[in-house]
Amino acid sequence: MTVVHAIFAPGLFTNGPVQTAALISATVALVCAPAGLFTVMRGQSFAGHAFSDITATGGSAAALAGTGPLAGFVVMGLAGAGLMGALGVQRQRGRDLVTGITLGAALGLAALFLYLTSTASSTSGTTVTVLFGSVFALSSSYWPVVAGLGGAALASMLVLWRPLLLSTVSPELAAARGVRLRLSETAYLASVAVAVALAALTVGAILSTALLIGPSAAGLRFGKTPARACFWAVGFGVVSLWAGIVLAYDSYDWPPAGRGWPVSFFVVALVTGFYAMAQMLGRAPARLRGAS
Repeated sequence: MTVVHAIFAPGLFTNGPVQTAALISATVALVCAPAGLFTVMRGQSFAGHAFSDITATGGSAAALAGTGPLAGFVVMGLAGAGLMGALGVQRQRGRDLVTGITLGAALGLAALFLYLTSTASSTSGTTVTVLFGSVFALSSSYWPVVAGLGGAALASMLVLWRPLLLSTVSPELAAARGVRLRLSETAYLASVAVAVALAALTVGAILSTALLIGPSAAGLRFGKTPARACFWAVGFGVVSLWAGIVLAYDSYDWPPAGRGWPVSFFVVALVTGFYAMAQMLGRAPARLRGAS
């Protein structure tokens, strides 16, 4: 029991905010896995990073309006997905150009909104929450919204699974087989936007890319097929989030006493650790072997 108590601080499993954080975090990991998998396989990690800054714009706008950040994360993320989908092209260079333009515009707006928020209020708590998350501050009322958004994103990825795999291997072949590339690309980007928005709710907008990319990149080192890699990614994501919650809860007894360390730090550190382990122990990236 001494070892158990050393790992799990008293009251951890009966704490309401911890239970809510664990439930929401598991949902976020489940949504991020397939979205992150295709982001890595399609070489669009830069787009995933762009969405983190785009959601920061939405969160800062919501803070300025005095509302919760999730609505801002989602609305701005979907707007960015629509813009990148409408302007995007299939070549990597063209995708990066469109992503960079969208990212620059989003960062400019985020700077403005955060400035206006900071001048309108003397506290920096809202800014920290938007940028770095506050999963323990989430009320249970968030769960139905997160579940609904996550379910919609997962359903979209399930429908798009085979067309996306085909277009990832060969856009020309996918087009020849009747895949509507622009439509599927926009729908995929919308799912990524939702995944990043939910990740931003837990670890903050700035760090959400790590939760999107890290577990999936590690999963691709262990999974023989994209489907198995996705299951690995879910596992890495859930463990990183849950272990991060436990460590953050325990850290209230660490120096400085009674303050606690941020959950986002532990989660990103664990994700990085899993990726490093995968690089050392995993096989070559599964990429698209056995695309099924």
